[in-house]
Amino acid sequence: MIPKFFSFITALTTDAMPTTLELAQALIRQPSVTPNDAGCQDLLSEALTPHGFSAEPMNFGKVHNLWLRRGTVAPLFVFAGHTDVVPTGPQDQWAHPPFAGHVSDGMLHGRGAADMKGSLAAMVTACQRFTNAHPDHAGSIALLLTSDEEGPAVDGTIRVIETLQARAEAIDWCVVGEPTSCSQLGDAVRIGRRGSLSGTLSVRGIQGHVAYPHLADNPIHSLADIVNALAAYQWDQGNQHFPPTSFQVSNVAGGTGADNVIPGAATANFNLRYCPVSTVETIHATVNDICRQHCENFEIDWQPASLPYQSARGALLAATTSAIQAETGLEAKLSTDGGTSDGRFIAPAGAEVVEFGLVNRTIHQVDEQVASAELDALATIYQRILANLLT
Repeated sequence: MIPKFFSFITALTTDAMPTTLELAQALIRQPSVTPNDAGCQDLLSEALTPHGFSAEPMNFGKVHNLWLRRGTVAPLFVFAGHTDVVPTGPQDQWAHPPFAGHVSDGMLHGRGAADMKGSLAAMVTACQRFTNAHPDHAGSIALLLTSDEEGPAVDGTIRVIETLQARAEAIDWCVVGEPTSCSQLGDAVRIGRRGSLSGTLSVRGIQGHVAYPHLADNPIHSLADIVNALAAYQWDQGNQHFPPTSFQVSNVAGGTGADNVIPGAATANFNLRYCPVSTVETIHATVNDICRQHCENFEIDWQPASLPYQSARGALLAATTSAIQAETGLEAKLSTDGGTSDGRFIAPAGAEVVEFGLVNRTIHQVDEQVASAELDALATIYQRILANLLT
């Protein structure tokens, strides 16, 4: 019996295997809104198992994870990525249906085109071409896939890494396929990410009539003083590759709905994007100190932190920048900007990690899109990285 996805893949082209564009379209057509994989990992597995990759599902809760490996010896090279995507937003605002994989004027449209189904397609075609050309390559190649990167990220890559560590399966090099390019493919590579720390600050006051403020205690005023102090505070200076830690408020709530009542409570949701110079402990302490300077009656509900990481420069970074330059002629900028990524779970396990992928200009937006020609160029770069390290 021929698997349904493989039947679909082979029907796409007369060349037995799909092009990178065709595979990206097939992935986009699976509505894999986090944490739903929607069959994407089956599709990728069926594309690679004929090339010597063994598929091992590692599902936890509602999250689908897949470990695809070819070879059993070191060094182990891994492509890491996620099949889940963020919600589309209002679909009637899209120029093309978000799960159609439509190509128009040289652009591939659809949710996940850049983040990151285009990269997944490029990883697969790179592996197919490389193993066809080098069936006896050195080391091993694996793909680590999850459907829990855009969501809570508690049952995804981190659980796979824990499983691999428990059986002493060590990753040497890992390319995370996040969309790192800014204006054109190859202009930036990420070598780390800032940490993310969120919290909800609740300030208690005394409700009363606005005409008698001496009989009340306005928590909004205290909250405003605290927010201003936190926003003005210089958390650190950053370092060579990381900007200074930044503080932002994302939501403020307070009031009873009446314009003549001082409320009894006010809240603010905030986030700090922090570099390795600062720590969760020092940030917690500083926020508490500043709050105490302006208010006695407050509480902070801290969310679990996403830790920063910075990967050491080594053979992987050299292989990646060399491959980019050979394909595009660009000297990639080394960056640590953007949000969080699953690289934060892989690097602490001892792997050298870089993040490299398509142009990120439209990620998470309505009308997400990428240049279709850049998909195969990305596959060629990925293939060159493999050749640089494993031949």
